[in-house]
Amino acid sequence: MKRLFRVVRTVAIGLLAFAFLLTAFTRFIHYPNPIDSVRLALASASKTPTLMPAHIIAPAASPIVWPTAKETMPATVPWGSSTLGWQEFLDKSNTNAFLVVRNGVITYEYYKPGITASTELPSYSVSKTMTSILIGQLIHQGKIKESDTFVHYFPEYKTGTTFDQVTIQSLLDMESGVGVSDNYPTGPSGWGVGIAQMYATTDLNFFIKHNRKMFEAPDTKPDYRSVNTQLLGLIIHRVTGIKVADYFSQNVWQPVGAQYRATWNVDHVGGQEKTFCCFNAAARDYARVGLAMINGGYAASHSIIDTAWLSRISTPVVTLDHGWGYSAQVWHPYPGINLALGLHGQYIFTDPATRTVIVKLSDNPTDGDPEVETAKVLMTIATL
Repeated sequence: MKRLFRVVRTVAIGLLAFAFLLTAFTRFIHYPNPIDSVRLALASASKTPTLMPAHIIAPAASPIVWPTAKETMPATVPWGSSTLGWQEFLDKSNTNAFLVVRNGVITYEYYKPGITASTELPSYSVSKTMTSILIGQLIHQGKIKESDTFVHYFPEYKTGTTFDQVTIQSLLDMESGVGVSDNYPTGPSGWGVGIAQMYATTDLNFFIKHNRKMFEAPDTKPDYRSVNTQLLGLIIHRVTGIKVADYFSQNVWQPVGAQYRATWNVDHVGGQEKTFCCFNAAARDYARVGLAMINGGYAASHSIIDTAWLSRISTPVVTLDHGWGYSAQVWHPYPGINLALGLHGQYIFTDPATRTVIVKLSDNPTDGDPEVETAKVLMTIATL
């Protein structure tokens, strides 16, 4: 019995020592504590916003009421070389919410069981388009210029390398050359890669300080890298002097008439918004941003996106994944289409020609995101 007790005591002490060292290590590399890190790594896409700290984005004091109508979706939609039934498409693409807006009227609305119109859902890289809207406003106000370098606002980050030549324009169009690739991990073993570190970090300034290596010189090769948008977020914070979430609330969320609060995940409370990934909101309010994009940048009498910036984000300047066009944090899968796109199947699809906005929020696995097939379905719906 005494021997068993000694073994149990030794094992317990060993486990406690291991837990202490692991906690110390995660703190040293600016990761959440081990338990929170594991929970974040294993969570489904739609559950991650609640596992990281966030700043609240206040809604409009008097939200704009959505008019609604009834529209029946097609019996089948194209999918690869075949077709799917409508509900089969929603299920196969792990849809949590699906909205269609025609001429400012919600004509179709679907929510997976357990999801409602008020459920706060993540957008992942749709956040990049939200960040671009803020950058466009600051350019319109004359507070920044696309030709400005990042280190103009952050001289403390100068390296004496081509990193110092990275401009706002090159960040917007994914041409910066900054060496943090978007090779997303597919399990806990991948959480050491750069994009995962930036996603999980509790100190974005620490992350940027240690990730200024360049893959290539700026403006020599377009390559989709989320670090570009994070650097834009740092600029917004420094230029405005307030939280990105607060600035977004005052200049976008409230003017578009958002009904529900949104959140923006941060490295730590009071810290920096993860502008490359982590904006969370209700489906109907995402659609309000899309509606402003097809309404000449306006929501009612409020100008959200000025004419010059709307033209900028609507005109492809580089070609990235799937052969799609891209400009200033907005995708162009088809001519005339603006698409805010996020990992795990998040979409704000806008077609000014048919005055259609489609929002799709999903739970696709990292290695199973049918973006091309889904975009084709959204285009089919937009042109009905």
